[in-house]
Amino acid sequence: MTNEREKIMLNIRILGSGNAGQVPVWGCDCAACERAKQDDTFRRGPCSLEIRTELGVTLIDAGITNLAERYEFDEIQRIILTHFHMDHVQGLFHLRWSERPEKIPIFRPDDQKGTDDLYKHAGVLDFQPAFIPFKTMQFDDFSITPLPLLHSKITLGYFIEKNGFTLAYLTDTVGLPETTQAYLTNKTLDYLILDCSEPPTSTAPRNHNDINLALLAYNTLQPKTMILTHISHRLDCWLMEHGDSLPDNMLIAKDGMTVI
Repeated sequence: MTNEREKIMLNIRILGSGNAGQVPVWGCDCAACERAKQDDTFRRGPCSLEIRTELGVTLIDAGITNLAERYEFDEIQRIILTHFHMDHVQGLFHLRWSERPEKIPIFRPDDQKGTDDLYKHAGVLDFQPAFIPFKTMQFDDFSITPLPLLHSKITLGYFIEKNGFTLAYLTDTVGLPETTQAYLTNKTLDYLILDCSEPPTSTAPRNHNDINLALLAYNTLQPKTMILTHISHRLDCWLMEHGDSLPDNMLIAKDGMTVI
């Protein structure tokens, strides 16, 4: 089985790169929102990630509302949630009413409330026992380790590993807990995909990183490549003027962007 597992491909794509307001923001006429209205490639949907292997698709978060149009039922192997804020789970409210007899496993943080009535009326969604932070789960196609984050709701980031390839997906968070930072400091990160919702701020941001905190994480964890995601229109405006000031290996996520 080990040899077969090692042969499995791993393709990773950013499905959505925006914050809760997305880009363009409704009713906004800032430069970033006007650009996104004119050019769809600058639009940003709810922050989420797709991992595709020969065994199927793993979604990290389900905030995109047309998942049923994007994927056949049999494609989705599992869904992994970072947390239960609506912009990360709203796509589940449609999927759950499928009348297929099979279930889709949903992996999650230990949040007893969840969102609305998702636990009570789960439909085809098969909520798994809550992840235990730092306890690695080995799937048939890759391993994943849940990492606590700092947010207004119980939230996990994920360290993904396969055959020496490593990727940390950390959204939503403002800074990192000491335990998570210590865990990642001992890893060689091929990719660090990090929440960065805001341009540099003079006061400490709440719930999400700004550019200052993202640069601190970059210098501390020293990933080979860093990708900023969960981006607001305010950060997009800043990037239009200052994007060249970021390190060469710090990229800005876009919807549909292929990571590997």
